[in-house]
Amino acid sequence: MNEPIPVSRTVDGGTAKLMPDVDRERAWLLTVDGAPQSYVDLDDPTYLEFEYVRRLAHVVDCAGEPGAPLDVLHLGGGALTLPRYTAATRPGSRQDVVDADAALLALVAEHLPLPARSGIRVHAADARAWAEDAPADSADLLVADVFGGSRVPAHLTSVDYARVAERVLRPGGLYTANLADGAPFDFLRAQLANFRAVFPQVALIAEPSVLRGRRFGNAVLLASHAPLPVAELARLTAGDAFPARVEHGDALRRFTAGAEPVPDAAARPSPEPPDGAFGIG
Repeated sequence: MNEPIPVSRTVDGGTAKLMPDVDRERAWLLTVDGAPQSYVDLDDPTYLEFEYVRRLAHVVDCAGEPGAPLDVLHLGGGALTLPRYTAATRPGSRQDVVDADAALLALVAEHLPLPARSGIRVHAADARAWAEDAPADSADLLVADVFGGSRVPAHLTSVDYARVAERVLRPGGLYTANLADGAPFDFLRAQLANFRAVFPQVALIAEPSVLRGRRFGNAVLLASHAPLPVAELARLTAGDAFPARVEHGDALRRFTAGAEPVPDAAARPSPEPPDGAFGIG
């Protein structure tokens, strides 16, 4: 049998590369301009390599009844790691994935095809524009993992965007986003302020060293009008191969103290990560 070979292609966001994992027969790492974007095991979509994806997957696990199908809107696609996970763990789910990089989506479709009847529909479009046009009360879960290069675009960092997300979610639906920041956390605190202005329930999942300001890293934000599954998430994330902590309630209010919601007119992209901040989780 022929050994898989790397694939390189120019996409809208730069140079994308698909590199086979020598330790797993049908697993691939996607990078764009050298930055890791996604890891997919075609034989086992529940195998998750990146730590922040594992945390988003814990959110999927805690959304609704265990194993029950969900209607999910994913803003940001990459190699579709989380949609594949959701399809495998919640059969019958209906998922829409929106990514502005049409060439990247074509590369993924060609080399990492979705299984038949996956329930996943992929759309080449701007994430916010799609969400603004999506039917109200149409999603049980909205997952935002949108990075232009290594930064979240400005139009996805405002309180106006948070209101767009709220409109798409059903009553009791859950919003979650992958964000990245480091001390003094001006960006992350502003994001929490945005969503606290729209949703009564907000929480944050991150590695303790990130929360203590020792390094730049990922943090997963959650928001809902319904009580968040904080206890179950705390159990899952504490026992993970990459342990994390769930911040909520008074501790999170202290963390966010003084931060104000950011309107569209003042929105900025997330901060540029320092060299070497991200690698394979």
